[in-house]
Amino acid sequence: MDTTTRDDPPAGQADAEKLPRQHVIVIGLLLASAFVVILNETTMAVALRPIMDDLDITASTGQWLTTAFMLTMAVVIPASGFVLQRLGTRITFIIAMGLFSVGTLLAALAPSFSALLAGRVVQASGTAVMMPLLMTTIMTIVPVGRRGQIMGNVGLVISAAPALGPTFSGGLVGLFGWRGVFATVLPIALIALVVGTIMVRDVTVREDVHLDPISPVLAAFGFGGLVYGLSSLGESVDHEPVLPPLPILAVGVVFLALFVLRQRRLQGGDRVLMDMRVFTSGQFSTTLTAMVVCMISLFGVIILLPLLLQDSLGMTPLASGLVVLPGGLVMGLLGPVVGRWYDRVGPRPLVLPGIAIAVTAFVVLSFVRPGVPWTLALAGHVVLSVGLAMMFTPLFTTALSSLEPHLYSHGSAAVNTVQQLAAAAGTASAVAIMTVRSAALKEAGANHADALAGGTRLSFLVGAGLLVLCALLAVRFRKPDTAPVPVAEAH
Repeated sequence: MDTTTRDDPPAGQADAEKLPRQHVIVIGLLLASAFVVILNETTMAVALRPIMDDLDITASTGQWLTTAFMLTMAVVIPASGFVLQRLGTRITFIIAMGLFSVGTLLAALAPSFSALLAGRVVQASGTAVMMPLLMTTIMTIVPVGRRGQIMGNVGLVISAAPALGPTFSGGLVGLFGWRGVFATVLPIALIALVVGTIMVRDVTVREDVHLDPISPVLAAFGFGGLVYGLSSLGESVDHEPVLPPLPILAVGVVFLALFVLRQRRLQGGDRVLMDMRVFTSGQFSTTLTAMVVCMISLFGVIILLPLLLQDSLGMTPLASGLVVLPGGLVMGLLGPVVGRWYDRVGPRPLVLPGIAIAVTAFVVLSFVRPGVPWTLALAGHVVLSVGLAMMFTPLFTTALSSLEPHLYSHGSAAVNTVQQLAAAAGTASAVAIMTVRSAALKEAGANHADALAGGTRLSFLVGAGLLVLCALLAVRFRKPDTAPVPVAEAH
């Protein structure tokens, strides 16, 4: 069989210019499927109130539809690298979309809250596998010189889908009730499952790896405890959590340490669940750290800006959702453009200006308060989205490109796991800062709207400061080697 090597540039350049048709089909199907599952992830924000009324549950009970989804994601994602190594691209895709489809059906037909919660857990199990599968597949079959462009499409999916989710859900809830959200997603998921079953073929090599029974238990308590503890700290502002967050957080830290020690002992063998050797790459660790900082800042805005618009400026939930919609769409549409730029210039010329733009946006958003036109929030969020678009695609691509090919699946699992932890940490820290500052302003005599605006102002400025720290890391980024490398063939 003819193979491409580093000593054969012309063939390598030809590979870089055009992907085989089978690879294009696989990536397209994975992108479409990922869009569907991520779109579903953000639909609960609008659908929760009708669910509470229909099933006669309290807000604290209903919040478990989101909390259980996040917990399942945190538990399953660390195992996604092992699953992909063991089962290959095609079977992993079928399992992911199959679980998502079954969960969506259960949710649509749920006669009770417990059945609906079970459906959401099954949905999350499929969602947790999809993004690592997509990233690993891209890193395996796309030449280095085109990874930025293709990963830019991933940026479109993970930015546009969450932005459209609340608007999509709001329209369907108004027409068909909350079950209409799941009933609309289900046929789309089933079509993706059927088409993918027919057309997706293995583009990664299966390995004879075995499951260590202790590692999943440690991962469940470690990552699950951290996500629940951090999420509950943020939710405790509105209601008392079912379980006290600080002890659960401490348990999560202990089990995470045990998980890391266990994986280090198993690494290099055939029983490792998440190979810790990904963190021996300085470029991967540095880029992942920067990604964590950016995600914490981003999720602070995601949770606080709608709250500020509704409780301080007096906007309706639908109106506040429409204010943040353009920014999400801009961020998604810029993904492929930034990806092409990345292939030409590398990460640093994009990430550093992106940080400067995002910091400017945080400062603009800090001026949003009662009496200020809502268009300032719209402009600030759009500018922030431009800055983040210039950061995320280069960060994802640079992190994974720094790894050896046999570690791609574990690197993808690590990136997506850290995303979940950063989302929970960003939410908790932003709400905590806002709450403490707002309480101080109320004690000083400020009304509720002004106190809330003052609290979010401080939280946004802290987010800007975190991004400045991210810039110190970004100066160390370098462009991955673009010399031609072997491209995996479809089996």
